[in-house]
Amino acid sequence: MSIPLLQYKPSSQNQRVAGYEVANEDTPRTYRLENSGSDGGEVQELIWAAYRQIFSEHETLKFHRQKNLESQLKNRAITVRDFIRGLAKSEAFRRLVVETNSNYRIVEVCLKRLLGRTSYNKDEEIAWSIKIATLGWGGFVDALVDSEEYQTNFGENTVPYQRRRFKDRPFNLVTPRYGNYWRDKEESERYKSGDINNFLDMASGIEIRTVKSTPVNLANIQIPDMTKNTKPQGIPVSVSPSASFPLR
Repeated sequence: MSIPLLQYKPSSQNQRVAGYEVANEDTPRTYRLENSGSDGGEVQELIWAAYRQIFSEHETLKFHRQKNLESQLKNRAITVRDFIRGLAKSEAFRRLVVETNSNYRIVEVCLKRLLGRTSYNKDEEIAWSIKIATLGWGGFVDALVDSEEYQTNFGENTVPYQRRRFKDRPFNLVTPRYGNYWRDKEESERYKSGDINNFLDMASGIEIRTVKSTPVNLANIQIPDMTKNTKPQGIPVSVSPSASFPLR
């Protein structure tokens, strides 16, 4: 029996308040499978939008692509929701995001990528991190994608997007790798392995020499004459009276 999600109080955020703003260049574009034609070009744009949203990469690397999922989506064998689920459960996403962050950081990233919003508070991050610990990574992804919030906002065939963005960068442009937790962990491992100790020993062994300035007397400096003569010395200049010009 799995532990139910802990209760937390949602805070007031932009996506929870009805808005009357006019759409502009800051309004995120919505990619829906129903709006994609049968020629394949619009479906491919939807696939790239899903990669950008989930992987936060504007140039998708070849070894990150999930071609089996792409083929099933193009043939309408799976929905966009299943495609998003597959991308989040892929080995590439696990290697890029899951293995390089703590559970709290993973929750923060996945709420932005899968639900299109930031975490309400620390209580929500704790609640979802318990889901990761009890259900595993796959169960956590299923809990988000199958949630009522996801279904209400994106349904079966809409790529998740940042809902009602007004300021700051889009969520999918923020890299999830190497947060404070991962950085501190890396530094701790390097310190244990002796890399930092070797660097400190090398730095302490550097000899610092004091440079003494020598005063210069400017009174005896002669400045050469650099003026340009209008007439070269020793070369006579003459003008022939018989010289003809085009204009008289």
